[in-house]
Amino acid sequence: MVSALGLGTVKFGRDQSVKYPSQFTIPDDGEVINLLALANSEGINLLDTAPAYGTSEERLGKLLSNRKDWVIVTKTGEEFEQGQSSFNFSSSHTRASIERSLKRLNTDYLDIVLIHSDGNDEDILNNTDCVATLRQCQQQGMIRAIGMSTKTISGGLLAASMLDIVMITYNLEQQDQAVLDYARKNNKGVLVKKGLMSGHAGSIEDSMALLFGSEGISSVIVGTINPAHLRENVKLAKAALGKMSGN
Repeated sequence: MVSALGLGTVKFGRDQSVKYPSQFTIPDDGEVINLLALANSEGINLLDTAPAYGTSEERLGKLLSNRKDWVIVTKTGEEFEQGQSSFNFSSSHTRASIERSLKRLNTDYLDIVLIHSDGNDEDILNNTDCVATLRQCQQQGMIRAIGMSTKTISGGLLAASMLDIVMITYNLEQQDQAVLDYARKNNKGVLVKKGLMSGHAGSIEDSMALLFGSEGISSVIVGTINPAHLRENVKLAKAALGKMSGN
């Protein structure tokens, strides 16, 4: 079970080549600990990270006080070094990435691992060993659920048909509706990225109303390092969920 709102952690470990509207300073350990405690107290249990998020995985592994309180989403396929992204979906890299994430996150299992797409969703799914390797790791108990962070509708539909979970873009300007509809009908998990358009959404309230008024979304990942923004996001999410349920 995952909370309706998840916390994105790219800002915990990376401040280069990001698409946010304003600059920020990576928080220190105390600030991260306080933000995680606040998220926990507000009912958030889903954390989204990735090897491409700089030191995010290592910091979570060091600073999470109770692993069992959290459902951790990480990824494989994308690396970010010296300000540049690179992608590798080979079997050897996928397994090495999983083993590294287990070590960095200081855990003996990963709740969810998503393929971090380079945009060629279908090619990755059909023509690389990434999925087969993830399934092997899943069968060995290293991963509980696998999925893909997709960039195309066709890739999202294929990922939803092949995997347990799909991460899609869903916001006021772009809605991967066909993928959401397919996933809902086929009982697949759906995580939303860019729900607030990486901080560029004109109205957070309208964004939350759209996101939490749409059937089939399991959780919306929103990244923030600002406690006030986190509280406001939770407040607006709860209000939108309340309207949806009629309460």
